[in-house]
Amino acid sequence: MSKARENLPQHLLEYTVSQDYKLYTEIDQAVWRYVMKISVPFFKKHAHNAYIEGLEMTGIPMDHIPHVDGMDKRLDKFNWGAVTVKGFIPHIIFMEFLSKKILPIAVDIRINEHITYTPAPDIIHEAAGHAPIIADRDYAEYLCSYGEIAKKAIQSKKDSIQYDIIRKLSDMKEDPNADPNELKKIEEKFEKVFSEDHWISEANELSKMNWWTIEYGLIGDLENPKIYGAGLLSSVGESLECLNSKVKKIPMSIDCIDQDYNITEPQPQLFVTKSFKDLKDILIKYSKTMAFKTGGKSGIEKAINSKNVTTSVYDSGLQISGTLTNYINDNNKEMTYLSFGGSVQLSYNDSELEGHGTKYHSEGYGAAIGVLSKINLPLNQLNNNHIESLGIKENHKILLTFIGGLIVSGTVKKVLMIDDSPVLISLDNCSVKLNEDYLYKPEWGPYDLSCGGKIVSVFGGPADWDNYYKNNSPTLGTPHQSTNLSKENTELNELYKEVRILREDDRPSNDYLPILNKLYNEHPDDWLLCTEIYEIIYSDPSLVKEKKELKNYIKEFAKNKMLFNVINRFINLVEA
Repeated sequence: MSKARENLPQHLLEYTVSQDYKLYTEIDQAVWRYVMKISVPFFKKHAHNAYIEGLEMTGIPMDHIPHVDGMDKRLDKFNWGAVTVKGFIPHIIFMEFLSKKILPIAVDIRINEHITYTPAPDIIHEAAGHAPIIADRDYAEYLCSYGEIAKKAIQSKKDSIQYDIIRKLSDMKEDPNADPNELKKIEEKFEKVFSEDHWISEANELSKMNWWTIEYGLIGDLENPKIYGAGLLSSVGESLECLNSKVKKIPMSIDCIDQDYNITEPQPQLFVTKSFKDLKDILIKYSKTMAFKTGGKSGIEKAINSKNVTTSVYDSGLQISGTLTNYINDNNKEMTYLSFGGSVQLSYNDSELEGHGTKYHSEGYGAAIGVLSKINLPLNQLNNNHIESLGIKENHKILLTFIGGLIVSGTVKKVLMIDDSPVLISLDNCSVKLNEDYLYKPEWGPYDLSCGGKIVSVFGGPADWDNYYKNNSPTLGTPHQSTNLSKENTELNELYKEVRILREDDRPSNDYLPILNKLYNEHPDDWLLCTEIYEIIYSDPSLVKEKKELKNYIKEFAKNKMLFNVINRFINLVEA
């Protein structure tokens, strides 16, 4: 196991699945071989030069689907690792994996009908697309930095809804047994949700940066760019088409966050970066606008607009995680009180404070902010003399007035000190007032007064994820690897197996002819196995008639627009 995989937090482990190699069919293995067969020669000319070297260095075989544990060991040399996941995982989870230098690899593989492209993440996309470029140090650094920054992004409720629809749509398009009526409903829902106006979150903008770089990025010269994006490296169709002059090439800039995309369609434009170092510069430039960097009122407003769980960080280090619903300005128009709804967690240094989890703060939380008028200091900057002069000790009644008019009164129950500074003051019989308005009343129970003069950071999600969701865990179900084996393709799969055994035993070309006849007569829609047999028997001079008949048969499938290039490329490689 790689060092990167050690001590992964529980909330990430919940998205991982085991790779059951026996679930891959003979057809699946043929799909992998075919994609690699036609891709590698093409990418030797048209991909970033790290790609071909990276295939071997990261443990990507040409002739069979990779064992991800083996890849994990290879990636360890680059201080990275790999885990297997099921299909789409939430963007924020994917980013957190990257921030820990873990490459999540979708364990399933596309069906042969979708060999040119699949909207659902699969092992071809993740393993043969993402992994090899990690061998380039500058790209690996960008990928990790992107993960570190993106995991702090504020994600809206709408983002979550969109993610769920994309996941369902991509899964259904890849499922040969999907109900066409259900698929149509999901497609209509997709169009509706993505056409509606909505607040653009940081996570939304960063997902676009991800799409136009990590997934669909080009590098080098505008007139002759090279491919590095995993979406292109894993699409035998679009990787060819993307270099066509019909696809607009745009110089990479921060403006990519404004360019929408459709995950189910080829991209009409692509961004070209000069270097991977430039990508990191653009990423850092964007990060300076994010709430985790700016904090303050602008960060708080982003959190409110998200209608989602975020974390507000005080200058004292206190972290408040929950759904922020409102903030109140004092008489000087400065933020003086934050209102959180639902489950709330109080943390310090990303660790939940004892007794201050979502079970205790299950009905929201009100947080004071500001500077005490008497001594012109925030609570977290009080020294022992200040604390004594204000009477802040257990069982003492206090009255604290903040600049701007906020007044807090009550009986001190406990003072939580961290590094000799007050972080939280627990009060009984507490009231919090601004002018004549009560923000907290004694009958509401004990009150925990947050200590801090300002909000220095706001980021997406809870501070202590595992503890926050211990009692509020999102329902993931039990993800598991799927199989493409069905009643309809069981017999065909056996023919693929027969061909594999004949090939491994180095049997004569004539032994393949009975299988060809079965394909012609019993499986007239299958072209993939025909190409495998054509490659095997091509060099046999005794089968001139059979080879000509087989080639013409395969060429008929190439009349399909989606298959034209991939079949002709394969034939050209065989006959070269």
